[in-house]
Amino acid sequence: MKIERITSTIVGLRLRRAHRLAMTTMAGHTLVVAQIHTDEGVTGLGELSIIAGYNEMSAGAAKAVIDEVLAPALVGQDPRRLWHVLALMDRAIKGNLPCKAALEMACVDIAARALGVSSAALFGGTVRDRLEMLWVLATSDTQQDIEEARQKLGERTHRHFLVKIGTGDPLEGVQRATAIRNALPEAATVRVDVNQAWDEATARWAIPALHAGGIAVVEQPVHAASIDAMRRLTGTSPITVMADEAVATPQEAMAYASTHACDALSIKVTKHGGLLRTAQVAHIAAAGGLAIFGGTMIEGAIGTSACAQLYSTLPDLHWGCQLFGPQLLVDDIATSQLRYEDFALVVPLGPGFGATVDPERLAYHHRRPAG
Repeated sequence: MKIERITSTIVGLRLRRAHRLAMTTMAGHTLVVAQIHTDEGVTGLGELSIIAGYNEMSAGAAKAVIDEVLAPALVGQDPRRLWHVLALMDRAIKGNLPCKAALEMACVDIAARALGVSSAALFGGTVRDRLEMLWVLATSDTQQDIEEARQKLGERTHRHFLVKIGTGDPLEGVQRATAIRNALPEAATVRVDVNQAWDEATARWAIPALHAGGIAVVEQPVHAASIDAMRRLTGTSPITVMADEAVATPQEAMAYASTHACDALSIKVTKHGGLLRTAQVAHIAAAGGLAIFGGTMIEGAIGTSACAQLYSTLPDLHWGCQLFGPQLLVDDIATSQLRYEDFALVVPLGPGFGATVDPERLAYHHRRPAG
């Protein structure tokens, strides 16, 4: 089997409500969708998310890397030789892990479809057919967040919640998170994500205050480069300290695990540069005693299906997963088998990721790169 051509399409999608992070407020969402076509008629799908202020590239830059650098390196190659595909992309350009993740994702989809199995089979098979779900509360309005959480509890889709508190006054963020925790039933859990916004001194008083307010986890409280600060905070924290932006590579996972610079790690396929490398990071972290959480970049149906397939194969997924992207999007460019029920995401059966592009919706949501 050989790759005949690769196409990439930028799409802009609407959100059901604004989504506020420490670095930006998302009014809409941008994806770059990759399709790899083979000489045997099998097409694989991949996807990467672009969040302004979070990603190191724009959608236009990502498309250019895929079209002008990575695609020429892969055309004519066998997409089922997954590590070889990654090596070819690494040789073509350094870094650019999200672009490589989208194309490797499409190759995994092809390999599984060619065998008539789910992509989870390529990673050892599922150890669970349902993924415990977490919903992100990111409106910065306490009452609105409480009402949203209660709605999710009532619909039985989510009972674990994460509050974004990286913007504004840290004390107000702590108070908002604890107010949400106090307003929800005991069966619900609440975590916070700071998105690197605090310095170490702020984190030192804020983390005990979060613990006193019933918060279970604090995610990435300080800058990604501050491994020493993360280690000191983890050593004294009464609650779980989770790393996210700080760990992208297997080497960084080794550094954090070997020095216990966090208690848990949020893995993300886009961040790590593909499904294979995400599995590699997860296994290194777990071997080093870190608990694993399946994170998200607010992927659409394609990326969410791919992540769910991989996360279902991980023996340790102590903190569940955060694959809520399709629930936040008003529309998508693909259909999938994704189903949310009884506080969990039912893992798609495949073949491949079990997702199919809708050509009309892809054309409708397509947008050209700026400039």
